[in-house]
Amino acid sequence: MTLEVKQLSFGYKDRTILHNLTFTAQRQDLLCVLGPNGVGKSTLFRCMLGLIKQYEGAVTVSGKDVKKMGPAELAKNIAYIPQSHHPTFNFTVLNMVLMGGTVHLGRMGNPKAEDEKKAWQALDLLGISHLSHRGYAEISGGERQLALIARAIVQQAKILVMDEPTANLDYGNQMRVMMQVKELAKQGYTIILSTHNPEHAFLYGNKALVMFQGKMIEFGDPKEVLTEALLQHVYGVNVKLIDIDTEDGKSRLIVPCLKQKENGHVYLD
Repeated sequence: MTLEVKQLSFGYKDRTILHNLTFTAQRQDLLCVLGPNGVGKSTLFRCMLGLIKQYEGAVTVSGKDVKKMGPAELAKNIAYIPQSHHPTFNFTVLNMVLMGGTVHLGRMGNPKAEDEKKAWQALDLLGISHLSHRGYAEISGGERQLALIARAIVQQAKILVMDEPTANLDYGNQMRVMMQVKELAKQGYTIILSTHNPEHAFLYGNKALVMFQGKMIEFGDPKEVLTEALLQHVYGVNVKLIDIDTEDGKSRLIVPCLKQKENGHVYLD
């Protein structure tokens, strides 16, 4: 499943939000969208999801224009995983995951045994089947994020759009979520996610899209496009990129360049 954005531009009367973005995400891609706050990442996602349609250019899914797809057809192709979710009712984790299949039911349809089987399979895949009968509002942030991903799997869409899936998660849960996301890409999903951590692109992604002032300034292999100079330009801090040997091969880390003033305060150069 391929999602393609061609010369996408969007703005309001007084300002431009997105300007001439063009990129492609294909099967088994894990595309990390990077950029400072307010650069237009969420607006880009809303255009891709069909929530904003007053843009110039085109967004297509396997060649079909998103603007010509109804909500049900879009939901069968693209699943959205928000960075946080707080339901009004404390549904069980199993019921939350089951909700992902509603797009495949009739207007008055109810989940069947086969639908519940798919929900259990998604829970097993993400290693959270032991949470099935827990209240969704009572589990940790990392567990809720995995439950939302399981719900997207039950939705059976092959394109997953994730808005900062590791926001507000501790270090361990960030790693657990990102490792599961990488595994889904290997299994054939097309994944597009926004992140404020460029190291996610190095550790888990195979493509990076860098946005700055509403424009796409780089797109490609993270190890080729995420340079020290680019990171300084986008985020306003000096960093060093260091390659280290790990069990999985070489990994690239980002180390901030710190300086200490006479008063003892540390700051980023």
